[in-house]
Amino acid sequence: MNLFQTKILEKQIAIESEKIQSAFQKFSVYFHNPEIQENIRNSKEEQFQEGFLRELFVKVLGYTLNPAHDFNLITEQKNETNSKKADGAILIDGEVVGIIELKDSKTTDLKTVEAQAFGYKNYNKKASYVIISNFEKLRFYIDNAVEFVEFNLFTLTRDEFSVLWLCLAYENIAVDLPKQLKSESVGKEEQITKELYKNYSRFKRELFADLTSNNPQYDRLLLFQKSQKLLDRLLFILFAEDRNLLPPNSIDEIIRQWEKLKDLDEYRPLYERYKKYFGYMNTGFKGKKHDIFAYNGGLFKPDEVLDSVIISDEVLRDNSLRLSQYNFESEVDVNILGHIFENSLTEIEEITQSIAHGEAPAQTSKRKKDGVFYTPRYITSYIVENTIERLCTEKKAELDLDETEYAADKKRQKTTKIKLADKLQAYRAWLLSITICDPACGSGAFLNAALEFLINEHRLLDELNAKLFGDAIVFPDIENTILENNLYGVDINEESVEIAKLALWLRTAKPHRKLNVLSNNIKCGNSLISDPEVAGNKAFDWEKEFPHVFAKGGFDVVIGNPPYGAEIPHIEKDALQKYYNTFEYQVNTYVIFYEQGLNITKQDGVLGFITPATFTYQFYFKKLRDFFQNYRIESVCKYFYEVFADADIGDAISLIVRKVENNHGNVKVLFCNNVSDIQKKHKEVPYLEFVNKDGTYNLYNSEFNLKKIHENTRFLTDIANVVVGIKAYQNGKGVPKQTSETVKDKIFTSDKKEDDTYIQCVVGKNFHRYKFLEEPQMYLSYGKWLAEPRENAPFFDDEKIILRQTADALIANIDFKQRINLNNVYNIGVNDFNFSLRYIIVLLNSKLFNFLYQNISQEKGRLFAEVKKVNLAKLPIKQIPLSDQQPFIEKADQMLFLNSELQTKRQRFLNRLTDNFENLKITGALEKFDESDFKAFLSALKKQKIALSLKQQDEWEEYFNDYKSDCNQLSAQIAETDQTIDRMVYELYGLTEEEIGMVEK
Repeated sequence: MNLFQTKILEKQIAIESEKIQSAFQKFSVYFHNPEIQENIRNSKEEQFQEGFLRELFVKVLGYTLNPAHDFNLITEQKNETNSKKADGAILIDGEVVGIIELKDSKTTDLKTVEAQAFGYKNYNKKASYVIISNFEKLRFYIDNAVEFVEFNLFTLTRDEFSVLWLCLAYENIAVDLPKQLKSESVGKEEQITKELYKNYSRFKRELFADLTSNNPQYDRLLLFQKSQKLLDRLLFILFAEDRNLLPPNSIDEIIRQWEKLKDLDEYRPLYERYKKYFGYMNTGFKGKKHDIFAYNGGLFKPDEVLDSVIISDEVLRDNSLRLSQYNFESEVDVNILGHIFENSLTEIEEITQSIAHGEAPAQTSKRKKDGVFYTPRYITSYIVENTIERLCTEKKAELDLDETEYAADKKRQKTTKIKLADKLQAYRAWLLSITICDPACGSGAFLNAALEFLINEHRLLDELNAKLFGDAIVFPDIENTILENNLYGVDINEESVEIAKLALWLRTAKPHRKLNVLSNNIKCGNSLISDPEVAGNKAFDWEKEFPHVFAKGGFDVVIGNPPYGAEIPHIEKDALQKYYNTFEYQVNTYVIFYEQGLNITKQDGVLGFITPATFTYQFYFKKLRDFFQNYRIESVCKYFYEVFADADIGDAISLIVRKVENNHGNVKVLFCNNVSDIQKKHKEVPYLEFVNKDGTYNLYNSEFNLKKIHENTRFLTDIANVVVGIKAYQNGKGVPKQTSETVKDKIFTSDKKEDDTYIQCVVGKNFHRYKFLEEPQMYLSYGKWLAEPRENAPFFDDEKIILRQTADALIANIDFKQRINLNNVYNIGVNDFNFSLRYIIVLLNSKLFNFLYQNISQEKGRLFAEVKKVNLAKLPIKQIPLSDQQPFIEKADQMLFLNSELQTKRQRFLNRLTDNFENLKITGALEKFDESDFKAFLSALKKQKIALSLKQQDEWEEYFNDYKSDCNQLSAQIAETDQTIDRMVYELYGLTEEEIGMVEK
């Protein structure tokens, strides 16, 4: 979204109108003076820095500059943690809340200043605002660089100044008004997105149902596709009527005219009126009141099916009016529509599949209805900046194009001007030649981000040219040229392709300018399969479809968010295995897209994808990692938070350069704990340090010394037998083979010991760290009749470690009773007697090992997280003599004893409850009685209709407090011992205090 919603701004501006008018008059006198503007343009950075702050911030925006009394604006602000200085800073109560970074007018592109300014912000913890300026243009940011507002101070109108004043006036910064407005804007956008999507989705469902009911002669899937095209047409009209591309309220006027004809007994179906208007959009129309330009572009050209179907008046009227109530200028920008489009794709895929299988369309889940699936703008921007902008930067360096050379200079010789102009022309010609492709384009989010970047790059060239020759800036209609020359997309879903086209049209539509015909660049097909016998009419031959691109070796840039986790039909899986080297047994579609993406990238081109990070650490992605060794991994950006609302998807950005002669060099690594971290500088890691011994990638925190951790260690599986628990039932397995009845009736499972074959069986929920939570209630007849009895497991060792399998953390206990367990538990039996079992459990349950495991597995917070043996195997066990292990052994015994005592104490209290109160159910609140007070205890009893008399309360309160005190003492001892163990493990592995801080965080 933009930084602020227009409606939110308008409301606040109305409140502050008089103050704004007064400030604007002061501003205009100075910054709109042509002579002053010329002097500013000719001033060097150091000459005008303080003057700029005084003229704008002090005289107009109400600040007090140091050294005046009670100052709140300073120059040359030193960072909190290093000696670097920002050009200025805004203070509130003595704390830096805003960073100001200034350059002179030679710096045309303010984006080049972003990294420097946010670098200063990161060293000032309470800073929320960043202001960068070249004295002529000014950008304002809140918290991060994802969105900003840019102002041209020399041409600022009263309305534009109103926004500047809201953002930067001291009285507004002092009360954090900009952050409040941003928060309100985010909330408003989310509300509009959800409401609009709800109405849009309803329209689509009702329209499809109506089309299938009224037009049974057509295939349902065809009608579904046409319903999407009709919606695309209506959305374009709604967008265009609010942005002066069409007469205002066009949809409302169509309906009004239709109702008037009905009143005059000249009824025609409403859809007939719509079709007439679609014809105007295709060929143009000159009317008495309004003209309609022939936008065309293919969206409105005649369509045999749409031109002949019957649609009910009510469906069109009611749903059209619901959508027309939104203002597509001030409320619904193209980014909101992008969210709507991406959300709708999930629904489209579900309905398309259900139609293809002859089923009723499935109900879309609330999670998808609520609009959680869209590619955040900061992700598309980051990938575009690190792929397209990277190539642009290299090309400018090759041409020796330095924007600071283009500042106005009346003394510059004509030959120098021509030379500089030639550089601009050479760069523009190259810029119009680069090819950018998203091979799974969806709703076009990445193509739109690429389009926006290229438009801004051309505008920069126009500004530099205007400066060079002293002309006024005239921005040509470059958008259509970019669409024709630079952008390409493919998607397997026809509706996605149409939506992607619509998204690009909405972004580039201008009054009285034809829409581009995008069908030559945005195509429908299976990006991975070119064989028609496998993919049918979706088979896609890249070289045939884009011959002019592959005549030059392929695309310069390939970007996107390829699909992952999709089910692959058997016939397609066979084809993928045949044609792709990265295919593995448990193949994920995004893996194949990496290989295909690099196949269609030209030599020295660059690929940038956001995908799951699973390929960086999981065993089943070894072939992909081997494939990447043929190329240069430029950078990997790892997110340790939910980029998407579903934590299981999209948490790594990989940028790979197609260089066959690859010496690898350094890999740039960036770790992001929040959106703002994306502005941080990448750390360069030598390739041999980035790739671990087993071929996985080292994506630990870049400040964490992993090599030190692994010094003098052995992997867990080198010293211990690690075996998952029993799989009791599966049809066709076991001796004799189990039948479906065996599996259904679970004939080997009981709640008591039926005979000598029945052994007490543990499941994951029965235990936690160093303790059993409950006595296991299951018994299992153990023998070869079980599906997978795990005969090599250390079930019957005198003692063994048991560890939960269904968890995102390490949770281990010791079993002393030779129990068996199910396959949601791992069994660890030591087979190297130089290592104590108790020493190992202390390591496994420590914070350090949990931290190490999280970085190996990347499972933290995932919905169906599992501890995997392949990741357990990599845990580094420090080799020390048994004598040195003794302190750890003693702490393990202490933890086992204390936890056992606590469990016994708690259980004794609970036993007294059940002895005294008939039919009492032990709830979670009662189970943890020692973590609450007596009042909460009484409340828990009352919920089960147990009311104690006052005398009983006196007796029970004393009894309750005694047990609570004993339990609390034991809990405190457990916590203290746990902390001591963690410190011992930190010392054992040589962690610094900084590294300990990372683990603890």
